[in-house]
Amino acid sequence: MSVASTSTKELLDSPILKSAISKASLRLMPMLVILYVVAFLDRTNVGFAEAALGVDKGITAGAYALGAGIFFIGYALFEIPSNLLLTKFGAKVWLARIAITWGIVSACFAFVQGETSFIILRFLLGVTEAGLFPGVIMFLAAWFPNKVRVKMFAIFYLAQPFSQMMGAPLSGWLINIGDQVPGVAGWQVMFFVEGMLAVLAGIAAYFFLINSPQDAKFLSKEEKASLIDVMALEDTVKEESGPRGVLASMRNGRVWYFTAIYFCLQVAVYGVTFYLPQQVSQLTGQKVGLAVGLLAAIPWFFGIFACYFVGKAANTVERRRRWGTALFISTGLCIFGSAWAGANHLPALGIIFITLAVSSFLSTGPICWSYPTAFLTGTAAAAGIGLINSLGNLGGFVAPILRTTVNQVTASDTGTMGVYALGVLPFLAALMMFGTRAFSNKADELLGK
Repeated sequence: MSVASTSTKELLDSPILKSAISKASLRLMPMLVILYVVAFLDRTNVGFAEAALGVDKGITAGAYALGAGIFFIGYALFEIPSNLLLTKFGAKVWLARIAITWGIVSACFAFVQGETSFIILRFLLGVTEAGLFPGVIMFLAAWFPNKVRVKMFAIFYLAQPFSQMMGAPLSGWLINIGDQVPGVAGWQVMFFVEGMLAVLAGIAAYFFLINSPQDAKFLSKEEKASLIDVMALEDTVKEESGPRGVLASMRNGRVWYFTAIYFCLQVAVYGVTFYLPQQVSQLTGQKVGLAVGLLAAIPWFFGIFACYFVGKAANTVERRRRWGTALFISTGLCIFGSAWAGANHLPALGIIFITLAVSSFLSTGPICWSYPTAFLTGTAAAAGIGLINSLGNLGGFVAPILRTTVNQVTASDTGTMGVYALGVLPFLAALMMFGTRAFSNKADELLGK
């Protein structure tokens, strides 16, 4: 074992470092989870308004699919610039700015007048939110050693199930309440209220987040020194074995490899998420509202536990590769299963398959991000992580269009064939995840066995 890895092991076993990590987690993670809760809610609450937008504003299924997906075009175009600006202005300022501006845009959906304004606002939502997720990934990579990083990514990822578990009933409830208010529609109330929640979260982030361990007044002198030392050692290893600078990072083959994996994952994630309320509605025969919202929350509730426990245990390279491969396979199989159950009018079984699919892809995400953060640092991390997230997130653009196109070509009334199409790509991701055994990162030595 190398000197670097021996030194890191001694640092990681230090009670002082463990105390610093515990304090940092308690101080930073709740705010980051809140930010992503409202972000994911504002990305996906459009699913609750799909039918109403068609009736009230004449937005067709094709225009809805384009609007749902075009978010990711704006997101992709501005992702890397946003990451580079975060390195300049610091996380607390930039993440707060992102949340406030996307919250304002999200609230403006209450004033949609037709297909054009809907599509424009979805694009602007992507532009304003660009940089949030990769910015947090960079932020966590600067605060937490690789050994515990997947656990921290998993805690951050808990925002997705929390947002859907709480957000689905909230969206349904706001729609029900808004429908009782004269002069407005329920979906308008939902968009405005949830947009304002993002603005409030952005303001809070400015006061709660801290840019780096060097600025952490809540740590003792010894705790701060211990955390700074281990992070500096890891950065040195990354600089020795990974790409340096923006251009080198964007030309790096491993960066593009993980971009492809993340793209496949996002096709599955958003293929399920954008249409979950409608799929539950079709399975149960109930109108989208509070009851459907509560049922749609079930998969995310179980996803919380799966994501956390897998993330906590995935602390070696072998576990990350093995579990990541298995979870991608499980995602594809369960998406297939949900489509089959829907076609055969088996609502309970359909919800079980959706729950397993959600639990699988939620648990895979933190594992995927452990790989690039193990060999990228500095501006290379800003560019590389931004590239992976921006192009990978184009899976969210492809997913609704792929599903709609397949349904139109196959004349599928139930939408079954479109769901089957979404379930194919996780199997490709499984093969690629298994293929990471051919990679050798010097930073992997720091994880041990």
